[in-house]
Amino acid sequence: MEKIITLLWAPDADGDALRTRLIDVVAPALLSRGAHAVTVNVHDAAAAEAPSPVPTPGAELPLAAEVSVWVDAYDRWDPAEDPMRECAPLVASYLVTESLYDDYGTTPWAAARDWPDGERSRGVLTVGLIHRPAGLDYAEWITRWHGTQSPVSGEIQPRTRYVRNEVVRALTPDAPEVHGIVEEAWPSAGHVADPELFFNAPGDPDLMQANVQTMMDSVNACLDLERLRSATMSEYLVRSLPGGSCPGPGSFTGRS
Repeated sequence: MEKIITLLWAPDADGDALRTRLIDVVAPALLSRGAHAVTVNVHDAAAAEAPSPVPTPGAELPLAAEVSVWVDAYDRWDPAEDPMRECAPLVASYLVTESLYDDYGTTPWAAARDWPDGERSRGVLTVGLIHRPAGLDYAEWITRWHGTQSPVSGEIQPRTRYVRNEVVRALTPDAPEVHGIVEEAWPSAGHVADPELFFNAPGDPDLMQANVQTMMDSVNACLDLERLRSATMSEYLVRSLPGGSCPGPGSFTGRS
């Protein structure tokens, strides 16, 4: 089974309207095409309560949503047929290798998932688009990203879920270059908005600064920070894979 992520960029998008369309129209269409699972992450009003840690420069289209599907074979899934093409002015699909590094209930910051498919996940998500720095060879990049950054960020931040996606290749002609897509969940919008909470240092500015420096040292070693883009999103596990972190088998077919 393979995972395909589709990213949607849109200026001044009505996030709530986009969420409704993606969940009520797009997700059922993807499932009817044979997707085994679908996740919708979208910058709706609930997610907008938390500012993005890396705001999009004014001249660029902001990232509005991310839709993931799990399929039998990527080359039997034509992204051009996806109903998302009509949802945003810029839409691009990528084949990725997924690592579920942390899940709900595996860190001290959240209990195991107890909500059904289709319901908004607890807290808020940050979705980051990352790039390998120029001049850093692939093997060393993976060592620094997977071997250092993943555990370091987990130690100094209140992360409740971390999905790490390495981009294998773009499936859409002229897709923006992206090397990795990371999805990190947090206990609340307040944890993203408040730097002391975001760096596990409530009421301790000195510890916060120390953790910020640790984070900057780590990300500078493995990411091109000038190209880093991030957006806050609400997560909807529309249909989970069998055996995933859900209370029972997914049965989502759209809202009534």
